[in-house]
Amino acid sequence: MATGRWARRRDRKALRRASRFDIRLPSRCPGIAFTARITATVITGPPYPLPVEEVAGAVRKALREAALEFAQVCDPADLDSARDAGGQHLGRRRSLTTDPPVEFEATLTLGLLPADHSAVATVLAAQRRQAVTDILRRQRTEALVEELADPAAVLARWIEQDHADWSKPPAVSDVQAIAEAFAQYRPQRERAIEYEALEILRDFIEGFPEMHQKQMLFTLLASGMQRAGRPEHAAKVAALLNGRLPAGTDSGT
Repeated sequence: MATGRWARRRDRKALRRASRFDIRLPSRCPGIAFTARITATVITGPPYPLPVEEVAGAVRKALREAALEFAQVCDPADLDSARDAGGQHLGRRRSLTTDPPVEFEATLTLGLLPADHSAVATVLAAQRRQAVTDILRRQRTEALVEELADPAAVLARWIEQDHADWSKPPAVSDVQAIAEAFAQYRPQRERAIEYEALEILRDFIEGFPEMHQKQMLFTLLASGMQRAGRPEHAAKVAALLNGRLPAGTDSGT
């Protein structure tokens, strides 16, 4: 009996020693990897369905695959989040497909080597520089687009040319076409479905140039808002229409 207890204690200690290992885990940034120490805890007690070495090898294999899976989506610049995610991922109870099953879980110690720390700092610095460049480019683009959406600004740009021939100005239709093309531009933040719907509505209303036609459309719009339970919006539409109607014209709302 004592011999059996000693053998079980020996197997458990041997399994504990064999289930602790170090591994390098590639992160989601190519070339940058985490260093990790994984310590498995085998919950199932001896006797085991396989030799201790085989059980330990199967446990390490399962944990190695699980660690590689989670690390590939982790950002090395956010080490604390990676540690939390890795600890939760490996801390789940797993089991080997043996008969009977061997259950185990693990703890994770995650870090970065000095060279990987330096690589992360380099990547972050490059991202900041690129972000500043992108912001400045977008600002210049949006300012230029806003300016040239006006035909007068397009013509002013043409006049500013060094060799502009005042006797041969561009055709009005060409200037208008250029301005309309710039007017179609929308920044990325304004490309949601709400903005697309506004563009459709604007194009629709522009198809009715006469004031009495617009009066009818705005009256219908205000009525629809009232039925939708949005009286404040209906009032704004009515006020907008009344402000544009010739004196003495009734909006019908």
